[in-house]
Amino acid sequence: REEAEKRRRERDAQSVLEEQSDFFTASFARDREAIETLLRLEPAQGAEAAAEAVSEAARRLQDLQRLLTDSVRFLAPYEVRQAQAALSKLQGALSERRLQLKPKKRFAFTKALKKDPASAPSKPPAQHPPRESSAKHQKEAATSASQDPSCGFSQTEGRTLELGPTELLQQDVVLSQLRRCRVLLRGNPNTLLVRDCHDCTVLCGPVSTSARVDGCSGCLVTLACQQLRTYRTTETSFYVQVTSRAMLEDCSAMRFAPYSWDYAGREADFKTAGLDRSKNNWDQVDDFNWLAKDQASPNWCLIPEKERITDWN
Repeated sequence: REEAEKRRRERDAQSVLEEQSDFFTASFARDREAIETLLRLEPAQGAEAAAEAVSEAARRLQDLQRLLTDSVRFLAPYEVRQAQAALSKLQGALSERRLQLKPKKRFAFTKALKKDPASAPSKPPAQHPPRESSAKHQKEAATSASQDPSCGFSQTEGRTLELGPTELLQQDVVLSQLRRCRVLLRGNPNTLLVRDCHDCTVLCGPVSTSARVDGCSGCLVTLACQQLRTYRTTETSFYVQVTSRAMLEDCSAMRFAPYSWDYAGREADFKTAGLDRSKNNWDQVDDFNWLAKDQASPNWCLIPEKERITDWN
């Protein structure tokens, strides 16, 4: 009798999980379609209407990310990966749409994009040998390279670089090809991309949606975000608050600790970003190159408390 009761409870529990998964799938598909419809609104229908549609799409995308975060506990790993890929695609479409609607300026450089020719190396830096990655990621990286937003820093060496709240507010920030730089981003960006940076420290305020680190080494990154994805990166430490589980692909020697960087206005930036402070999976990491469930991935670890940075000045 006890065995029969146990089997009944297991069947009931499985039924609940399936119902929750079905609800998530239906809700996610419906909201995804609504966002795609908003992003297809033609500028010919009015610039103001198009801008309002983009704002509504951004709000719904945040809600969709929260739906995934709240549902991770009962979804299969492949369902989580599919949803993360869909969110990434939507985020890319949103960023592209914002660029399309941004007023074009003639003969003017964007103030927030800073490049220091004098400090750039006289010869191209040594290329790190590329690692094989998924076709999906290669396509995603190529798309980002051709659609870089206009806020951030590029091709700079040995400098301290800073952006404040006004420059960062809901911007898509790109840091690329930096060497031995210290970057302070005091404010609330919409997204953050750190690409091909080496021996750098990146201190960032709360990011409303996703952060991606790609092709970096020897870096220290601290930020809060909904979703963190890291590709082809080595010997890098993260101090993070992340709503969903962080994701690694083709990475090694990664270390994690909780977000602890503080600055004037940080709490206001958390509110603007819409991040839930009670949901922090800083120590939950999915390594897509390590499929053994009964053994921990050798590619990442937690930073021991006694080794964690407490003074960021």
